[in-house]
Amino acid sequence: MNTEINRNKQLSIVEALIPVAALITMLGFNVYVYGDAALSGSNQFVLLLGAAVAAIVGFFNKVSFQKMMDEVAENIKSTVGAILILLMVGALAGTWLVSGIIPSMIYYGLQILSPAIFLPATLIICSIISIATGSSWTTSATVGIALIGVGGALGFDLGMVAGAVISGAYFGDKLSPMSDTTNLAPAMAGTDLFTHIRYMTLTTIPTYIITLLLFIILGLSVDVKGDVNIATLLTDIEASFTISPWLFAVPVIVIGLIIKKTEPLIALLIGTLLAGVFALIFQPHIINQIAGVDHMTIQSAYKGIMDAITIDVIIPTENKTLESLFTSGGMQKMLGTIWLILCAMVFGGIMDAIGALARISQALLKLAHTTFGLFAATVGSCLALNITASDQYLAIVVPGKMFAQAYKDKGLAPENLSRTLEDAGTVSSVLIPWNTCGAYHAGTLGVSTFDYLPYAFFNIISPFMTLIFAAFNIKIRQLVAEVKS
Repeated sequence: MNTEINRNKQLSIVEALIPVAALITMLGFNVYVYGDAALSGSNQFVLLLGAAVAAIVGFFNKVSFQKMMDEVAENIKSTVGAILILLMVGALAGTWLVSGIIPSMIYYGLQILSPAIFLPATLIICSIISIATGSSWTTSATVGIALIGVGGALGFDLGMVAGAVISGAYFGDKLSPMSDTTNLAPAMAGTDLFTHIRYMTLTTIPTYIITLLLFIILGLSVDVKGDVNIATLLTDIEASFTISPWLFAVPVIVIGLIIKKTEPLIALLIGTLLAGVFALIFQPHIINQIAGVDHMTIQSAYKGIMDAITIDVIIPTENKTLESLFTSGGMQKMLGTIWLILCAMVFGGIMDAIGALARISQALLKLAHTTFGLFAATVGSCLALNITASDQYLAIVVPGKMFAQAYKDKGLAPENLSRTLEDAGTVSSVLIPWNTCGAYHAGTLGVSTFDYLPYAFFNIISPFMTLIFAAFNIKIRQLVAEVKS
């Protein structure tokens, strides 16, 4: 990740905002024309058009084409790990389906999670997993996918389920000492990790309690679509798959590897390969169906597993409720999301190269005449960077560097800045469709950003909570007081 900030004194704030205004206008019109299909390719091209507008602004301000391309290359380079993880998540989802892991999770989940408690239970389960792993991405790729399946079988709006998954995933991602953003924020602000985590609980715990209450109310009040016959669903799942608790060994191993600080890419690869082996042991009939043979051979076993990893696989079922749950796109399914990320990185890279990102943050900083104004400017900068740079790390790094001295000048302890960076920069990234986080979670869960956004309560409330604390001077730690103590 490139943490250098490009500045351009010649660039005015109006010029810096021209590409942003152009992008938002074009995206708005594009979504109006295409609706939910906008992410199938037209939004990606609109991002490139936005990058072209930014490049034109850069040319007028004497920024060379080569510098822009170098910054784009750096941006794309920083997403290589994310792209590989996305591909591996697609492979994991395919093998976890054909091995019976996801169907088994749905099968047992339907018996344990009643509609009344499903949404708050989803929030709590994902919170525990994300605290343990330190990764919202891993949480969505493992239990998140299974809970989407359970929620769909129960008849829930998948946007609600995805909102609960993401709220829980980002609660843990924000507080876990193993999370990369939890380590990055205090490093940028100039405080230590555990001071940052302790101080962050002051705003995070109230936000989480409100989120939990909202999901409890939603779970009790929502009328799931149709009359879901659980007994019939269980029978149909058993008719298609061999269900066994032994299949849970694979997700347990994957989560254990993440907790032991194994690289996520390696853990997901191991999870994919183990699931392939389990598919041969527990679901040979499924592998034969995919390969189009009656009796398994080495060649058909290889073809069945490889197809599950790479392309669309549909497990036949006469139950319409289960039809969409028994479908997996493999690595191929993630190509649209990767396409979106690459185009977003082109826009973000050029915006950084011409100095627009730094100029927008500087303009916000100039508006910070009071303590509340400083917090509000930090939140605004984080949100602006998530929209323009399309990357949560830059949404932490750029404001962190730009605002650190301002917090000291106002006598505020650095953990005020680090907490605000997390409350605004980390959690809001998943609410932007073209941000790497928004694209990832939408692609992994199979639910569009606009569908889950209204229900990602934790992510929506967090920036407002930090502003409320600043507005009423609640637990705002002073630098002088800290030195005296």
